[in-house]
Amino acid sequence: MRFFNKYILAASLFCCSMNSCNYLDIVPDEKEKAEDAFEDLNAARRYLYSCYAYLPDAFSGSGSLDLMTGDEVVTAFEHETFASFPKGNYTASSPVISYWNTLFQGLRQCYMLQNNLASVPGMSDEQRKDYAAQVKFLIAYYHFLLVRCYGPVILIKEEPNIMTPPNEYLGRTPYDECVSWICDLFDEAATDLPCTRTEIATYGLATSTAAKALKARLLLYAASPLFNGNSKFYSDFKNPDGTLLMPQQYDAGKWIKAKDAYKEAIELCEKNGYALYEKDDLNEGNLEPRDPIQHRLRYTIMDKGNMEIVWADCRDLGTYGIQNKSLPYSSSSAWNGISPTLAMVNRFYTKNGLPIDVDPSTKSKNLFEVTTVDKNHANEAAIGKKTLRMNLDREPRYYSWIAFQGGYYEVLSGSSNGAYANDKSYQENSGGGYGKLVCDFVLNGNCSRGTFENGKKQIRSNNYAPSGFLNKKAVNPGFAATTSLQGYMKFPWPIIRMAELYLGYAEACVECGDLSTAKTYLNKVRKRAGIPTVEESWEKIAGIGLTKEKLRDIVRQERMIEFYLENHNFWDMRRWLLAEKYFNVKAKGMNIEATTIDEFARPTEVIFERKFVSPTNYLLPIPLSDIQKNGQLVQNPGY
Repeated sequence: MRFFNKYILAASLFCCSMNSCNYLDIVPDEKEKAEDAFEDLNAARRYLYSCYAYLPDAFSGSGSLDLMTGDEVVTAFEHETFASFPKGNYTASSPVISYWNTLFQGLRQCYMLQNNLASVPGMSDEQRKDYAAQVKFLIAYYHFLLVRCYGPVILIKEEPNIMTPPNEYLGRTPYDECVSWICDLFDEAATDLPCTRTEIATYGLATSTAAKALKARLLLYAASPLFNGNSKFYSDFKNPDGTLLMPQQYDAGKWIKAKDAYKEAIELCEKNGYALYEKDDLNEGNLEPRDPIQHRLRYTIMDKGNMEIVWADCRDLGTYGIQNKSLPYSSSSAWNGISPTLAMVNRFYTKNGLPIDVDPSTKSKNLFEVTTVDKNHANEAAIGKKTLRMNLDREPRYYSWIAFQGGYYEVLSGSSNGAYANDKSYQENSGGGYGKLVCDFVLNGNCSRGTFENGKKQIRSNNYAPSGFLNKKAVNPGFAATTSLQGYMKFPWPIIRMAELYLGYAEACVECGDLSTAKTYLNKVRKRAGIPTVEESWEKIAGIGLTKEKLRDIVRQERMIEFYLENHNFWDMRRWLLAEKYFNVKAKGMNIEATTIDEFARPTEVIFERKFVSPTNYLLPIPLSDIQKNGQLVQNPGY
């Protein structure tokens, strides 16, 4: 672990998307002396805000560790930093994206604030208590992020002394001790934190509801197969003194702890007004999608300040963020490049709430058959257009979040300088001032890789959809896509929301054998998604009961769907020990080099490398430089 001799104040902080958050615009000045940072209330406030600056930028298109690095999407941006992770091109000597030193810096800064709060002139007891609780929350959360990445870590329980001699450096603390200590700290923080912060100036700061929700998530991880008695991977994972760092025996009681923590978090959140986003009226902002359920799902994470979001990151998504990178191609404002894989597309249910390969109405059909859309599918795709059978009769989340051949992409063109103003399909579907394209991924199409003219292909080497699908999640239908970069829309990015609490609770209940409660909370999410209850769906399948094993699979698939492209896939596949199965194969999509739809309708392997080495890649590498500096610090197995 590296500590800095110089006092560091962060130079940036996450910017709020709820028009303006006062604290998010403040950049603290660097001071030669630490005490100068606490000379008055304003200085202390700036220092507190700077402590939040070490939060990972989860939605950064190029630098996020976990946004586009699982098997949900493949992108045209394989040259960017994040792409080293699905390719397996990271090592201890070159960790590419590493939170190790950043988070330890954040911890040191938090402790410096904690140790100086008493000296701030004019600070009320109430303010001091709130600041202290926020610091505890951040210390707990930064340790949680370290544990999620690296497993057992060095617990930092006080301000590090930069003069500590190397022979007194700390080693790693066993995983279960890390989890217990972090949970206790979340509980302590929750005691003095408010349950909500709805004012613009404080939205995104720590709350008791966020503390309890994150505690539950940590316990869910701790109960999961990767960390709960995984002696196959970690039987010889020890400190230099022989201390085992990972639990060797499976402990069913960990699922009970997770279940109890989720119940506590849910009750606290619901008591304070948090709930699934159910708003489905079409009278505000944008009328698209016209289907009320699809509209609700599209805005779930984008409607600013909605009470499904328990805690959010308020930084600006940015010009090169998920919105501009997902929109159908425009030469100077939209890059057509975040592309759901066939594996992800196949995870979405049918309209009957069943897997597409299980539903009797679809399992015996050729899903890649080209068919013409009729009036019965007007909310799914454009009437009279050709599409693949797999794109019809799917659940509403599919149509809200996935753009496919013959389907709609809801987006505003932006009048005369609009990116799609001259597109015939846009003109035909833009009544009432609200617009949508009909997507065409075949060469010459508006979402294709290029053109086919005079017998020659004109292919872009970048800015294309490698799988023949495009992402729509987190892309606001009210986005005015112009010929400039001005149009992207801002909203807080969810770190944790109520749907996660419900599905985390359902998962823990399944493992505890409480199948009735599991179904209750699973069905809350399914109902909001516009599909039948799990009982109604599966009663159609003869010979298959909703056993513990079957419900485990169903809850996992529900989670894969609901949290598509929300930073969970990278971690969930690891904690379930499924990463080697799903991350070690090349992505598949449709034939994007095709000049006809019949040629397009052929599953095709995407050329980009995909590699996952088991068991090594289940944890991330500690930077080699830190291993070399600290003789007590052991590396994760395999690196």
